[in-house]
Amino acid sequence: MKIGYVFAGQGAQKEGMGQAFYDQFENARVVYDRANLALGYDLKTLCFNGPQTKLNETEITQPAILTTSVAMLKAFESKINIKPTAVAGLSLGEYTAHVASGSIAFDDAVQLVKKRGAFMQEAVPMGVGGMVAVMGLSVEDTERVAEEASAYGTVEVCNYNSPKQIVLGGELKALDKVESIAKEAGAKRALPLPVSAPFHTSMLKPAEEQLAAELETIRFGEMKVPVISNVNGRIVPSENHIPNYLAKQVTSAVRWIECIESMTAMGIDTIVEFGPGTALSSFIAKINRKIKVLSINDIDSLNQAVDYLSAQHQERAI
Repeated sequence: MKIGYVFAGQGAQKEGMGQAFYDQFENARVVYDRANLALGYDLKTLCFNGPQTKLNETEITQPAILTTSVAMLKAFESKINIKPTAVAGLSLGEYTAHVASGSIAFDDAVQLVKKRGAFMQEAVPMGVGGMVAVMGLSVEDTERVAEEASAYGTVEVCNYNSPKQIVLGGELKALDKVESIAKEAGAKRALPLPVSAPFHTSMLKPAEEQLAAELETIRFGEMKVPVISNVNGRIVPSENHIPNYLAKQVTSAVRWIECIESMTAMGIDTIVEFGPGTALSSFIAKINRKIKVLSINDIDSLNQAVDYLSAQHQERAI
């Protein structure tokens, strides 16, 4: 058995996330307390008590999900001794993957994603851009939908989540045309997403440039575990490449399908998802049903994952 870890991206945030881990695990408490110190405000209380409207603000969302995912990882690590073969994360989750790998210090990461969130929101004013998930079409057909809709304004593929769920981002005036074009092409649904900007599109070029400058100030360590990049779905070649990959990620499509295919090519047959939701587990099941996916998002799922992995380890030891 080879294990991979994956980490949640933006959109998984919800009131109460991580509180049970904080209450039951000392190392999870340390994570939230360190985040509060690094950020200079009470992120912990926002995660536990909301309000949801505040948690949905990109500048808050990104450090909140990263912190919660790391707290869940630390709780998991306190119960079982396993080293993953590779790690990855969806969009924001790639920063959590680097924390898990040891290439970015947690305190640096949480401050960095706070700025990333601010840069991404400032790049496109509210009410100008957005994102739409297209479900039920092939990758190629969805790309053709984007091309046709782009006659009305900027529309680009921004997330290759699974073979049957591709997300388009761009100007709202053009995205308004996506639903009718997609349904005419045979899509089951075209669902506007509750986000405030067209993430992972060329419209965020100013954010990429600002983030690149911030990344130059960060000291990156050795990747103790290979990290798979969203930009191309491949392993980041070396620590020297991390700043460029993370900067490019802001305007590049998230190639999640290829990230999972790279894990499969490495022999990974079991993936553990960390974060407040289960979206990544759903995507992975649609990419490759042979992969066993364990989603850790509450105490019950943590215990179930630990029990399963412990049993698998014992079977192989006999």
